[in-house]
Amino acid sequence: MTPWVARIAAAVAFAVWLGGCGLVHHDVHSYAQEPFPKKLSDWHLYTSTRDGLAPNAGVVPYDLNTPLFSDYASKHRFVWMPPGTHAEYRDDGPLEFPTGTILSKSFGFPMRADGHEKLIETRLLVRTQAGWIPLPYVWNDSQTEATLQLVPDPAHVTWTDAAGRHRDFSYHIPNTNECRQCHDHNRELQPIGVKARNLNKDYDYGASGRSNQIAYWSKVGYLSGAPALASVPRAAKWDDPASGSLDDRAHAYLDNNCAHCHQPGGAASYSAVDFRYTQRELGYSGLCKAPASAGDVGHTEYDLVPGHPEDSVMLYRMKSTEPKVMMPQFGRTVVHEEGVALIREWIAAMPAQKCN
Repeated sequence: MTPWVARIAAAVAFAVWLGGCGLVHHDVHSYAQEPFPKKLSDWHLYTSTRDGLAPNAGVVPYDLNTPLFSDYASKHRFVWMPPGTHAEYRDDGPLEFPTGTILSKSFGFPMRADGHEKLIETRLLVRTQAGWIPLPYVWNDSQTEATLQLVPDPAHVTWTDAAGRHRDFSYHIPNTNECRQCHDHNRELQPIGVKARNLNKDYDYGASGRSNQIAYWSKVGYLSGAPALASVPRAAKWDDPASGSLDDRAHAYLDNNCAHCHQPGGAASYSAVDFRYTQRELGYSGLCKAPASAGDVGHTEYDLVPGHPEDSVMLYRMKSTEPKVMMPQFGRTVVHEEGVALIREWIAAMPAQKCN
């Protein structure tokens, strides 16, 4: 059991103990309309921020099969819904959440060899009476509080990864307008990762044991309408060959790193490129298509050239950190080397084809 899971398990057990003893504690405070609190602690999502986030009663941790890459940051996701409410199951697209829902995602980097992390930011996506609202909270150095900053400054990050490589860079925290651009779908904000296919995996709930997330959410009353697990779609894990074919894993990666913009109704729908997991036609993945976005694309001429990854604009943009060239445009500062390797392998494995 990892330190984070152990802390979550302890917090869940403590919350159960509190309830059994009838002790008074602060319930989660949901703000369904402005003004929103300046301090993250005012939401009462966590009972402690010491050595990690300990969730309050009803705040459920979750994970995704294939997540969005964010400069190698660790991510800690939680969901809370008002008592008596639940999300509605959807086979495709995000679950339908009730007003008052809070989706919390915290980003951190290891600061010590024992795995101790420093939290940089916590992004809340809140289902208000007017729709979904993004709220970025930035943590102080003492890790005791995070404050709402609509236009946050970059954070300097230094750490050593598992391979012993020293990382030193300026971590970009998206502002609310950038959050809106990625989460926009047909001019309405919506969550990105909380789809059935991403949630269909096991999670270690500590004292409650290991359980499939779809089944667990249904059990605790957070999800309604889910079919038998055998009928729930499951996305491949991008870096686990046992979870799916190379094609499955590449599409899972593109779905979660690119499709929020590159799909009908997305911010980049004008590009005529569709990277959704359920869309497997190469013609919609940029096959022999000239790029529609501005910016230098080097010697490449087409979004996707089968059998020729280094001639594909898709890979060129993934390898870049130039603001007008790189893709995704927001959410990363460094190159995801392993993600680049996956997409390179995927394109190289396609039957070679010339585009001119």
